[in-house]
Order: sequence, then structure tokens, then C-alpha cells
Amino acid sequence: MTDSIYSGRSLTLSRIEDGFVELRLQREDAPINKLDQRTLEELEAVAGLLENAGGDIRGLLVSSGLDSFVVGADITEFGALFERSEAEIVEHTWQANRLFERLSALPVPSVVAINGYALGGGLELALAFDYRVMAEGARVGLPEVGLGLIPGYGGTVRLPRVSSVMLALEWLTDGRPRQAEAAVSAGVVELSVEPGALRTAALTLLRQAVEGELDWDDRRQSRLRVPARPASEEELARVRTELARRAPAHQPARPWLVDLLEAAQRTDHLTALRLEGETFGRVAKTQAAASLVRTFLNDQAVKKLGKSHIGAASPIRQAVVLGAGIMGGGIAYTSALHGTPVRMKDIRQEALDLGMAEADKLLRRQVGKGRLSEARAAEVLASITPQLDDTGFAEADVLIEAVVEKLSVKHAVLGEVERAVAPRTILLSNTSSLRIDDLAEPLRRPENFAGMHFFNPVPVMPLVEIIRGCRSGDAAVATAVAQAVAMGKTPIVVKDGPGFLVNRILAAYIHAFLQLVADGADFEQVDRAAEAFGWPMGPAYLEDVVGLDTGAHVCDVIFAGYPERMPAVPGNAIKTLLAEERLGQKSGAGFYRYEAAEGGPPRKVSDPRARSLVAARRTKGARDFSDPEIIERLMLPLIVEAIHALQEGVVATPAELDTALLLGLGFPPYLGGALVYADWLGAAHLVSRCEQYAALGEAYRAPAMLYELAADEGRFYAE
Repeated sequence: MTDSIYSGRSLTLSRIEDGFVELRLQREDAPINKLDQRTLEELEAVAGLLENAGGDIRGLLVSSGLDSFVVGADITEFGALFERSEAEIVEHTWQANRLFERLSALPVPSVVAINGYALGGGLELALAFDYRVMAEGARVGLPEVGLGLIPGYGGTVRLPRVSSVMLALEWLTDGRPRQAEAAVSAGVVELSVEPGALRTAALTLLRQAVEGELDWDDRRQSRLRVPARPASEEELARVRTELARRAPAHQPARPWLVDLLEAAQRTDHLTALRLEGETFGRVAKTQAAASLVRTFLNDQAVKKLGKSHIGAASPIRQAVVLGAGIMGGGIAYTSALHGTPVRMKDIRQEALDLGMAEADKLLRRQVGKGRLSEARAAEVLASITPQLDDTGFAEADVLIEAVVEKLSVKHAVLGEVERAVAPRTILLSNTSSLRIDDLAEPLRRPENFAGMHFFNPVPVMPLVEIIRGCRSGDAAVATAVAQAVAMGKTPIVVKDGPGFLVNRILAAYIHAFLQLVADGADFEQVDRAAEAFGWPMGPAYLEDVVGLDTGAHVCDVIFAGYPERMPAVPGNAIKTLLAEERLGQKSGAGFYRYEAAEGGPPRKVSDPRARSLVAARRTKGARDFSDPEIIERLMLPLIVEAIHALQEGVVATPAELDTALLLGLGFPPYLGGALVYADWLGAAHLVSRCEQYAALGEAYRAPAMLYELAADEGRFYAE
């Protein structure tokens, strides 16, 4: 039986048995609890009530009435917060920490019952109380570094004081949620129990504290002092070395966390909270934090759009994949892995054998990593049916064509297979460069046809472009989106056109690279500058990995589609090397020479022959470029082309465009995507830089949309 003391929209406070009260987090307007401004205000009201309750209350139980305890802060509120000054952000965190300090200093012992997830601010709230009990299967963690941030509600102060500084650094810098066993071992929670026993166990622990079996007051006092287990200089040096090796570029949150905990471990609790607030205010104003928060919000928006597209889709119970090569085999494996049975057809038995062997190898790897059981791996492999004929095609809900990238071949295959499938079957073509409208020409039911551009390697790359042709029906697009989601992918619906979206924008970047080299730039310096800027590999190395023959073909197709901004480049370095039968990494030589490396990819080394070949075809002599100029010349055409794509409606929203670049192109995460980066630079600044490079051609001409934003002081992300 309970007696209500306070009832809000995010939480309630009630009297329960034995003179205890229960603070129950349970939002009335959402399926999850989060620490938004409303929740903080209601916690403040509850803190006041508990502080003034006198001796009427013996103990406090903190619980959740939803499936998770608290999943973290409300990230939608970060945009407005981060627009404020650094000092104002620091003050915001201090106000929240003053509230948490009041909760931690209540005159009665407290126990938190953690179910589901207690992440970020959720774990910070739990750490403010005396004891924690965790349900088996629940997860706790401080994942803020994934957003380019650090905890701001006391996590860097309280976690080292219940565990150790080194363990806190591990949790803080990797950001991974921990299971109950790890949390108990670390001292973050006192015990874990089966979910059904969580409340009983928490109340039992609370009674022990109230009855003096646990010295909760001494426990509190110990946490107000310096950490009992600080980190040594040698330990901190090792952490810094490891972070320098593996931490993402241009994201300072992790190294700043090391600096913070090193300073805070020598101070008392309140001083450490002040240091945390100052560091949070500084990191919140970084480009990485702004971009990664926007990326998180974009991901949520894209998922919602995907669900809206799926509305017209029919259930997918059986799929067919045509082609057992690298792409087709990858598509069949990934579909089967996620539960959709697949018939995989090829015209050659050896291709089918290779496709099945590759699927078996990938499944063995999953078993070896503990992600699949032997039995499940066998089931997945058995759900892929290799075949040389059209058996079972009439029962297929969706058929994905993944044959060689030649229009005539795809025409013949699609025309033939359309006669073998049922009239309801949706046909999808995996193509990276051929237009969907051109591919649809021989089809009798073009409304049942769309594009589905997978990125290589299919099992790894999360993006799929869904291409809507001018005659593609809503059901075809919806089914393609549903198939991508069923495969665990992120679908982005784009309009048909040369290069679709991602490859079109990449082509503008590669065109700028080719022009740079033709103008006298050293391609190795260009690669070094691009990689230092945050790209996983420079443009020359990227083309080597893709294959210079493949890259040249794709560029020819896309350049021809946008001749004003991507005209032919005299002395084209890719074609110069290709003429010497240098195909890139796969042939051992391209822009670089490649040497075998035991247990890893081929090792890239500088190649004087490649340098001399490229230099001989230049229309101008060698010239020194600064790294900032190289970056501007590479990035401005990419941004310009992205804006043209948005302006033309190739993609519906900035969120979809930037998500596609991050997932499909390896766009530097700290930039957030072309349009997030454009907003960071500012429209007026971009117009000015475009005008600076106007002599280089239309690729550097600011689009009308950019001029409009500059005139209105607007942004692509207006909120």
C-alpha cells in the first residue's frame, strides 16, 4: 500500500512499508526515462520535500516504473544548451550537481534498484545515492565520449570514488555499457539479482542500512574525500599512449578525461565537481561534440523516416539473389544471417561454391567470436540455397540482382527473371553507377522495380541507398527499405541520377583531387593532409584500394553526368597509371606499391615510378601547396556537390544526406557530414571561400541555396 507525497509527469514520491519512501521514475509521455529539464525540476521538488520531512522517513528506495532505469540525458536539449557560452554551460552543470549533492546528502540511507539501462546521466543519478542493486541483464555505463563529451553530472567524480581511478578511466574512455557482473566486480553496484527479485533485494539492503548493519554514513563521508585508489603517473602515461594510438582524430574528450581525472584525484569531492564542470563546458563547445550530437539526432531522424517508408511494404518471407560474386554472396549471407531465407542463383557452379564457402567462412568467424552458436550458424548456412536454375522464383517476395555492372547484361538478366517471378515480386538491382530508369527499360512492370545500392563489403558496411526511378512504385521502394532494415542496414531513399548520392559527392571530391594533382600537387602530400584532417585514407590511397579500373569507370559515368562541375581533367592521374596496367592494390601497384604483410593487408610504400608517371602527364609543373589549401580544394567541391544534391531533391533531408556520407564514405566523424560541416563553417564563410577559388571552375561556385542561407544567416540545420 502506498501513500502519494508527490506526483509529477516524470516521477512520483510515495510512502511505502516500514517508514520508507519510494522515488519512482516513470514518465507519463514516453516509454523510457531520461534526465531532461522537466525531470531535473521534479527531482528538485522531491529533494525539497525529503529534506523537510524530519524524522518521519527512515529510508529511500529509488526505482523505475518503466523497462529501463534512466537511459541518459535528453540529447534533443543539447543543441540549445551548447549554443550558450562556455561559462553558462558550466553553470548549468553546477546547478544539476548541486541538486545531485542534495540528493546524496539526504538524512536517511538510500538504495537504487537498476533495471534495464542506467546510462550517462542515469548512472550518474544512481551514483549520487548510497547503494545500488542491479538486475541481471541490465546495463550501466557512461557513454558520453561517443558524443564527443564527458559526463557532466558528477560521473567523473563519483565513479573513481566507488571503484578506482584506473577503472573509471577505462569505463569513461571506452564508453561501453557494462553487464551486472562487471559492475559488481568494479564496486559500482553492491549486488545483482534476477529481475523478479530486484525490488525485494533493494528493500532488504535498505533495511540493513536503516538497522545499522551497514554504515551508510561512513560510506558517504569516504566518498567526499580523495579517491582511495588513485592512478600512478606510469598508469596515466600508459592510458595516454593507448589513447593516442586508438582514439578517433580531432575528438579531445578522451585525452581531456585523463587530464581531468589526474587533477581531480588530488582534490576533494566538491573541487573535483568544479573541475568536471569546467571541462564539460570546454568540451561542449568543440566541433566534435556539436557534430557527434547532431549525428546522434540525425540517426534517430533517419530511423523514423525508414519506418515511414516501410508502410507500403509486403512481408518478406523469401528472397532471391542473382549472382554469387562478392556483392551477391555478401547480400545472400547478410539476408540469411538476419533471418530471411535466400535462393542464390549463378550461371556457374564454381561461383556458387565460392559464394557458399565465403558464407561458411564468415559464419565460422561469428562462431569463433562467440556471436553465434554452432547450431545457429548451421541454420543460417542451410537457409541459403545455391542453384543454377529458376526453381522457387515464383514464391519470392523480393529478388535482388547483383550481376556484372554492364547495362546490356543487366537488361538481359532482368528481362528474363521478370518472366520467372510472380507479378507481385519486387525486383531490385544492386548497381553503383547505372541509372535505374535505364535499367527499367525492358521491364513490363517497372513500377515493381527499384535500385538497392549496397556498399562493399556488404556484411560490414551499414548503408544501403534505395534508388527510386521515375516509374518505381511506392510498394517497390517500401519493400527495398524493408529488406534493408531486415538485413540490419540503414536505408536512405534517393532519387535516380548519375552516382545517386554518395558516389556523386565522392566523385566531386575525387575530381578535385585529380585537378590538384594536375595543378602540380604531390599526391602523397595530398593523402597525408587528408588523413591528418580525419579521412580514413587519402584520395590516392582510396582509389588504389577501390581499384583504379573501377574508380576510372565510376568517375567516367558520374563526371559525364555533371560536365559543368566535373569536366575532363587533362593529365588525369588515375588514367595515366591505368594506362600502365597499374590497377592499384589488387595488382600490387597504383599510386603506391604494395608489399605482402603477414597477417594483414598489403603494406603501402612510396613508388618513384608512379610519381614520375604522374609528373610526366601534368599540364603544369610541380607546385608547393600548404595543407590548409589542399583541404579547402578537396572539401569545397564536396560541400558544393552535397548542396546541389539537396537542392535538387536527390535526398529529402540534410539528416539523410549526412548520415549517408558518414556510413557510406567514411566521412570524418568529428565533422558530422558535409552539411553539418558547412553549418560549422558558416554559409557566409563558405560563399567567401568559393569566391576565392572561382577561377578553378564551376565546382567551386556556391549554389543558390548557399547564397540564400548566407543572406539570411541561416543554416541547413535550423533548429
